[in-house]
Amino acid sequence: MGDTGPSPQPLPGTPPERLVRDFASRGIVLLSPGALGIPPEIHERIYEQEKQAARDGQPVTPASIPEISEVLNAPGLVQACDSILGESWAIVPFTHNAPFASGGRDQHWHKDDNGPYNGRKLRHHQAVQAEMLYYPQAVSPEMGPTATVPYSHYWTFDHEENHDNFAGADHLDFAYQLSGLEGKPASGPDSEYDPEEIRQGRTAHDRRLREAVTNTGWPLVRSFEAAPLAAGSVLLYSHNTFHRGNHRRDDWRIWQDRPRFMWRFWLYRTTDAPADGEDGFAEVDWRDPATDPMTGIDLSGVDEDLTAVWRYHHHWIRTCRPPPPRPQAGALSPAAREQEAERLSTRLRARHEAAEPVRVGAAYQLASMGDTPLAVRVLGEALHDHRESVRRAAAYGLITVGEEATSAFLEAAGSPVKWVRKAGVHGLGDAAPLTAEVLEAVSARLHEDPSVYVRSVAAGALGCLGRRAAATGTGRERIPDCFGALLRSLDREENRLAMDRAQGRSIKFVRPTDDSDVCEGGGVDFGLERFEPVRSAVRENTLWSMVILCSHGAGAAGGALEPAIAALKEVVRDDENVISVGYAMDALSRLAHRTPPDEAELPAIADLRAELRTVLALPPVQCWEALVRSGLSLPQTDQETA
Repeated sequence: MGDTGPSPQPLPGTPPERLVRDFASRGIVLLSPGALGIPPEIHERIYEQEKQAARDGQPVTPASIPEISEVLNAPGLVQACDSILGESWAIVPFTHNAPFASGGRDQHWHKDDNGPYNGRKLRHHQAVQAEMLYYPQAVSPEMGPTATVPYSHYWTFDHEENHDNFAGADHLDFAYQLSGLEGKPASGPDSEYDPEEIRQGRTAHDRRLREAVTNTGWPLVRSFEAAPLAAGSVLLYSHNTFHRGNHRRDDWRIWQDRPRFMWRFWLYRTTDAPADGEDGFAEVDWRDPATDPMTGIDLSGVDEDLTAVWRYHHHWIRTCRPPPPRPQAGALSPAAREQEAERLSTRLRARHEAAEPVRVGAAYQLASMGDTPLAVRVLGEALHDHRESVRRAAAYGLITVGEEATSAFLEAAGSPVKWVRKAGVHGLGDAAPLTAEVLEAVSARLHEDPSVYVRSVAAGALGCLGRRAAATGTGRERIPDCFGALLRSLDREENRLAMDRAQGRSIKFVRPTDDSDVCEGGGVDFGLERFEPVRSAVRENTLWSMVILCSHGAGAAGGALEPAIAALKEVVRDDENVISVGYAMDALSRLAHRTPPDEAELPAIADLRAELRTVLALPPVQCWEALVRSGLSLPQTDQETA
């Protein structure tokens, strides 16, 4: 299984002018090493340090390899992520932010847990979350390149009462895991396959995984392996993209000397485009070019089920506002518009998993047909449908409508059905203005709802509402009240023993309990006495939102500033949940570093800056991957273990 010829040329990087367009449509973009704007020798230094750590059996972290902070702060990377996620984007702490080495096994196709981490929410279609994969060494097609499914990020499966998808990740073929194939090596010394089968990608593993993609019946989707890549390449993709770890196809005897490492970071939005920013709009010909330059996928036949979705998100990423109505819909007479709405309403209720693009596409088309009252009526009815797939599509359609859909989401947030309440609260977070009525509705769900699931969604919604209020100015004076609602939640919510520990099962097989109707994740304690393997979906979403709000500086917190600092310090000092501690660290650092220069420094911020390093040193580990994004510099002498 040696080399058979000259190495193929690396995949071309995504041009800056196509970055937003390709992320909105394909869901995946590539930054070449030269686009990062840092010296190329950094990647070789990182790679050699990782190899040495692997030989020594030592953990690899951003603190133990400080050059990683140079990658995270690389001008080209920051600019690309600013374009997709807005300025001041953050990194989820302690969440797989360590190198992954490819080997002989295949993962099943999945979407990663909806951050903060196994805290199930309706997935944000808007560019609120993204993943960053960094490869310090070159990756050949034989080295187990990351396998992805481009154009899959807007489609998914039911999970509310589907226990196969209960634990955060969505799966294309959960039977692959149930059958034990994930634990069976496809290559390497223990593989039962012929070496030529492995090299040609003709093993039973390969066939099963390819068929899982094509069996969805979704348009455009097919397996795409991200290779060849030059050393220092960065892949950015929507957090909702199906992907998997891939087995190596080269000679296993060289794996130890030529490991393929990958660093993964979960990124999320903390700011929106300002309301007074440019809102120029131009239609895009999504069929030009007819062939996707990265994947070779034929785009000549894409229809409105896809382009209506892409059109919205292409505009929203740049402006955080909906685009104007689709021209072809705006030209319809009132009678024809009613007929079109009836047709789309029928498609919104199409049956079976293969029709997910039909349902979602119909919802986006309803939202952009130029008749907001009609769209809200049709989509609002569907939001209460008994089928989760219909409710999901309706929620996305109403979010696309924008703030005019607030009344429909408020009604849903008061439903006796918890799944409808969940969709309503999520929609308020993604679309509504921060009015007194909206704040009261979301806060009531956060403090009073009997469902952990609904409370965790409400906690996340408050961060999204505050983020949008800071950008638009509408409701900015209520951001301190968002802080207050989140602080009350921290006082009430408790950590629980992680479900995998409590139930004695793999995290993939845990089930809801009387204490929690949502998967709250696996135990993470790093083997340190300070922490316990405990989780809380509500506390973690609450602190995720605190990071978002703190990104807007001390002035946005108003009278809640000092109570917020005190509560965050308490979490850093005492909380047994390391994920919560990481968020609290990031939030404090952002308060200290991201107050606008034209704001007078408050005494509370001056005190925080003076003691920040001391506070952050209280836990035995620090989340440097998140802290370097908050504005803190990595220590040159301390060698934290995480």
